[in-house]
Amino acid sequence: MKNYDIKDPSLASAGRLRIEWAGEEMPVLKLIKKRFAQEKPLGAIRVSACLHITAETANLALTLQEGGADVVLCASNPLSTQDDVAAALVNYGIPVNAIKGEDNETYYRHIATAIEHRPQVTLDDGADLVSTIHREHAELTHDVIGGAEETTTGVIRLRNMARAGSLNYPIIAVNDARTKHFFDNRYGTGQSTIDGITRATNILWAGRAVVVCGYGFCGKGIARRAQGLGAHVIVIEVDPILALEAAMDGYRVMPLLEACKIGRVFITATGDKNVIDKVHFTQMQDRAIVANSGHFNVEINIPGLEGMAKSKRRVRPFVDEYTLDDGRCIYLLGEGRLINLAAAEGHPASVMDMSFANQALCVEYLVKVRGKLKPDVYPVPDDIDKEVGRLKLASMNIAIDSLTEGQEEYLSSWEAGT
Repeated sequence: MKNYDIKDPSLASAGRLRIEWAGEEMPVLKLIKKRFAQEKPLGAIRVSACLHITAETANLALTLQEGGADVVLCASNPLSTQDDVAAALVNYGIPVNAIKGEDNETYYRHIATAIEHRPQVTLDDGADLVSTIHREHAELTHDVIGGAEETTTGVIRLRNMARAGSLNYPIIAVNDARTKHFFDNRYGTGQSTIDGITRATNILWAGRAVVVCGYGFCGKGIARRAQGLGAHVIVIEVDPILALEAAMDGYRVMPLLEACKIGRVFITATGDKNVIDKVHFTQMQDRAIVANSGHFNVEINIPGLEGMAKSKRRVRPFVDEYTLDDGRCIYLLGEGRLINLAAAEGHPASVMDMSFANQALCVEYLVKVRGKLKPDVYPVPDDIDKEVGRLKLASMNIAIDSLTEGQEEYLSSWEAGT
């Protein structure tokens, strides 16, 4: 058993129950786990995973373990760890280095333990593990078969690395699988973001002006769920096509400075930095609530807010009140970290079932094609994506049609006209 660093080993029994509960909502991953246990396709492959340490992630780790992999875990966000799950995983023989609320130094020390594992496969939420390996331990990349990345933010970083010629091994963009971003990003992020803000604040959404910054798949999900609870949703976008889509979906679209005068709740989901900046704080109403659902805590200019405030106090768990010189208060949730995991439990297990099924099958795929892929960012193979969709439909007792031979021939030809 390798070294681990968790909050409290005595939490393991509670964590085991949480893992089992989530597992019952993950039938696709359960089928993969059963096959992996029989076939052992990952035979002793060293896997280092920098992920949110949740009950759903635990089921992925246990699936990889059943496939023969030697797995170690560290947190991909200082506030996303479920300490009881971390303790339970250690009991299952999977070393975990993660503590909810760990400081920045501890966070990177824990990433260092995942690197000390000398991984052959990396799994990332946000690309901190991959970027740290390349920046500080580039010599280890020669032994890495490949990796997988599950977040929009991480894929952006990795594509930038590839364009700069700095990426030394292949990465599969699990985030871009249709069975991931169509569902996890929309339905998972949408529901869990609203859940996190509700748990932190206990606000009534009905009738409240909610400003959603970003209308990608995550923003779409957040906007739809807020609207479903009766909120008046305003969308902020820089992409004209997405802005047009938001307008045609029935939302008000305007610049953020204008929305600041109207909004009561502000939610970022863009993957960029300083989306909500000092100039925006100056225009917000008293008691405005600000939360982030993007992967990193840079979407809100927190240092700028700190500098503007004459006082700060914690008024509820995960709610910090900043009082400005003119007496207005701004409430920042979850220290600006992704609110669905800081103040709630993250995505529901049933939607993570598809995301982690993709992760498990992509690890298997990387092992099968080892040495054949050049360093770059690759899509999830279409057959894996479709297989996850088929298995999920089957678990929901939903049957679909299939094309006839004549229909397939028609779709693959060009001669037939009117």
